[in-house]
Amino acid sequence: MISGVVPINKPEGFTSFDVVAKLRGILKIKRIGHSGTLDPMATGVLPVFVGRATKAIDIIPDRKKEYAAGFSLGFSTDTLDITGNITERSGVKASEEEVRRALSGFVGKITQIPPMYSAVRVGGKRLYDLAREGKTVERPLREIEIFELRLSEFDGESGSGKIEMSCSKGTYVRTLIDDLGRKLGTLGTMTSLVRTYSQGFSFGECMGIDEFAEAFSERGGKALLSVERCFEEYPKLKLSAAQERMFKSGVRLDGERIRGFSGDGVYRAEGSEFLGLAEAADREVRVLKSLWETEND
Repeated sequence: MISGVVPINKPEGFTSFDVVAKLRGILKIKRIGHSGTLDPMATGVLPVFVGRATKAIDIIPDRKKEYAAGFSLGFSTDTLDITGNITERSGVKASEEEVRRALSGFVGKITQIPPMYSAVRVGGKRLYDLAREGKTVERPLREIEIFELRLSEFDGESGSGKIEMSCSKGTYVRTLIDDLGRKLGTLGTMTSLVRTYSQGFSFGECMGIDEFAEAFSERGGKALLSVERCFEEYPKLKLSAAQERMFKSGVRLDGERIRGFSGDGVYRAEGSEFLGLAEAADREVRVLKSLWETEND
């Protein structure tokens, strides 16, 4: 059974589910999912999980994500990006120095209000469904963290520019740009978005859908990457053949007898293949999440 991760460069205009559907057709397999939804207008890193690798989606560590985003000052839309309808305009301009100074105030832990055009649920309904009905509802503040944020381009006359950022999961870049515009005493709208890093995969590693189709036709399952890539921040336990058999049977192992053991914590376990995550407590090692092939796979 085919299993692994395909880091796709999501095309503009595609939903994340569109990409999954395309890969399902290429691979002829139903068990496919993605992590880290991207809006249709966005492009960039979208890791797609295939086969038993889908079991890893809900346990991937909350790593940073990186983006490059274009913006324009002077107007706002109902979606907070260029795909929406303009709702406000402002003639107030800002200098490059003012933009840089304003951006510095967003670095660190901050709060955001999710935009109405988002997949967040309020009262059991998706916000974008409510927005399409012309409704606006109160949304709870959420804490996110901006690790790095810099202005890479700016034209003071047009008010357009580009930012590059590293942030925590759950960050809305278009909300950040809207907040930036208002902090400058004007308005701001996101005009483009590229995710350049997510779940351990960089933009340079990604393939287009057609490129992957060609690679799969030539190399089969070898065109996919190991799901272990998503867990490289955890130390590795190397199990012997006997230890692997016991581990797969749910037997708790003596950590002191396993190569790579260094104390309590979470590990990635490897035997004849990547087995999944293990947890050590009081020197006993047990299965935390199994990712090995079973009869059901």
